[in-house]
Amino acid sequence: KQRYQRRVRGINLSMAEVHIIGTLEGGEGFASPNLSCKWSFEAGGAWKLLEGFRDGQTQVDHPIDEDRAHWAHPIDLHYAIKGIQGWPKLSVQVFSEDVYGRTQLVGYGFTHLPTSPGPHTITCPTWQLAGSTLEQVQSYFIGSGPQLLSDDVISSGADRYRLQTIASGTVYLSLFIVTRNFSKFGIDA
Repeated sequence: KQRYQRRVRGINLSMAEVHIIGTLEGGEGFASPNLSCKWSFEAGGAWKLLEGFRDGQTQVDHPIDEDRAHWAHPIDLHYAIKGIQGWPKLSVQVFSEDVYGRTQLVGYGFTHLPTSPGPHTITCPTWQLAGSTLEQVQSYFIGSGPQLLSDDVISSGADRYRLQTIASGTVYLSLFIVTRNFSKFGIDA
């Protein structure tokens, strides 16, 4: 019996798969309005991204009467996996735009994605660097606060524990996780 094997970008798909489909809904609780969000998915070495974008950025939402920014930015990722080690996590950076079009970072955050298939509503709390008293005064008058030198610190707890931070706001996601061929390849999620 001949078996048909799908191929996407030259990858044999006779292995377990995960689809992550949904939207980056919006954010609220930030000190500044006119928000946008830069996002990035990180996965382990056993995960191969077949289709979709690993990172991206939303548009700037200028809410008129609300405290909440609405982005409704689509997310659609398709992975082939060898094991669940390195399950994806999402890192976000939230920016605020002032009346002159200047952007200022107002929050960092990350969240692990759920391992169970089905619909999920995810809240991702964010934080920003506290900075010294001088940096806080400069931030008030100039508009740019302290920022991380490397984005790797956002989702890695190795160096983050040494940072002095303050709570910022919350980012909301609606995701649907679809798994395929997990039992066939002996993967327990």
